[in-house]
Amino acid sequence: MHVVMLAYPRMTRLELTGPYEVFTRFEVLSLHLAWRSADPVVDGSGLRLVPTTTFCKCPHADILFVPGSPGQIHFMQDREVLDFLRSQTANAAYVTSVCTGSLVLAVAGLMTGYSATCHWLSLDQHAYFGAQPVAERVVADRNRVTGAGVTSWIDFALTLAASLFGEERARRVQRSMGYDPAPPFPGGSPGRSDPTIVAAVREASIGFQRQRERIARAAAAALKQ
Repeated sequence: MHVVMLAYPRMTRLELTGPYEVFTRFEVLSLHLAWRSADPVVDGSGLRLVPTTTFCKCPHADILFVPGSPGQIHFMQDREVLDFLRSQTANAAYVTSVCTGSLVLAVAGLMTGYSATCHWLSLDQHAYFGAQPVAERVVADRNRVTGAGVTSWIDFALTLAASLFGEERARRVQRSMGYDPAPPFPGGSPGRSDPTIVAAVREASIGFQRQRERIARAAAAALKQ
């Protein structure tokens, strides 16, 4: 099975390499990091990653995956990227994402009529694209599987693995990775966090979120034309 994973500049590295780590533990999966060229892409923290294939040479996906990041806003109206995702979805058994990668899928018209999640600060933007925003860590709606914020990659990948290979195999991978989360602080979601901390996080990102909101609205309007 071919897993096509979009690798793009300014992505959040963990949202790509995290699921990649889980998927490599299933030998039947062939992983492809796809971008428009074979040149290294630089993630949001400055790490260079080398695509393994280009859009024009990429095999057809059985599983399509899109990570998120602040860099996601640069591709919300990028016809080449969106057309690539649409073409890869045609025969895909699963269309998936982590964080705001689901908004890129939404802009491509690939989440309309589906429930989806993403980072909590941008979750409501799914409604612009005819998707149902759901504030859960992982949301599976038919063949769409989406994860929430950055750290949801483990839950996302294990959920997808269970759908593909059964719960027992997914449980073995979870145990082999030592996944036994015990965060040092409570409040990993807005509903369980100190309201002052939630407000501070919102305030710190308000300028960027307004920019993302404007781009999402414009992309949604273009999609309807």
